[in-house]
Amino acid sequence: MDAGALDPLLVFLQSADQTLQEYSVAALLTLSASAINKPSISASGAIPLLVKCLRDGTPQAKTDVVTALHNLSTLPSNLSTILSSDPVPSLIAFLKTFKKSSKIAEKCMALLESLLGFEEGRNSVISVEGGVLTIVEVLEEGSLVSKEHAVGALLTMCESDRAKYREIILKEGVIPSLLELTVHGTPRARTKARELLKLLRNSPYPRPELEADTLENIVSTIVSKIDGDDMMGKAKKMLAEMVQVSMEQSLKHLQQRASW
Repeated sequence: MDAGALDPLLVFLQSADQTLQEYSVAALLTLSASAINKPSISASGAIPLLVKCLRDGTPQAKTDVVTALHNLSTLPSNLSTILSSDPVPSLIAFLKTFKKSSKIAEKCMALLESLLGFEEGRNSVISVEGGVLTIVEVLEEGSLVSKEHAVGALLTMCESDRAKYREIILKEGVIPSLLELTVHGTPRARTKARELLKLLRNSPYPRPELEADTLENIVSTIVSKIDGDDMMGKAKKMLAEMVQVSMEQSLKHLQQRASW
């Protein structure tokens, strides 16, 4: 960096030679791991070029770009710069093609969680076909770290505008994974899952009475692990309602898909 290597690296990053692009991204990835380099990399105009490479580069280049952007995103002032290049569609596309439990998926989901703290990021993820569904799939299939970031991303969306995002999240069948996360997630994930369940709990649609033992026994077991005996009846009712909402929304979503 002190010797002026950054400028030629950016030239190589724009090369038509994809191998040269890969080497350039790898070098920027290494440089981005150092906190002292992050402001300089951002100021150089590297971030839009990295996002372009995330969209159009080779699989190896895309993998390294995700890690580099994740490194750069830990500097808060870089988040708006990253967001201005509209990386969310490419990050979602990347997640769709990689194993949800992989280490690179963890970094990708962590970056998405940070970007969804901004309205532009939230609008972008719902504009991408299968954007929210991909996050829900991470919640279902990801590592504990990925699940923690996924539930954090969904909670951020719902907290920012419950009326706008509640139905969007519910229709992807998120409730079973959230219930599991309240028991088996990391401490942060368990807390966030409970908060998100509270925000998703009320349905605007009339619901028939639940037929007792099937759902209630499952929910009772889950609640006993979460809260002990405290307010058991209220919690059981809340979770039973949420499972019913999820079933209704999933059925509605399947019917809509069948008609396409």
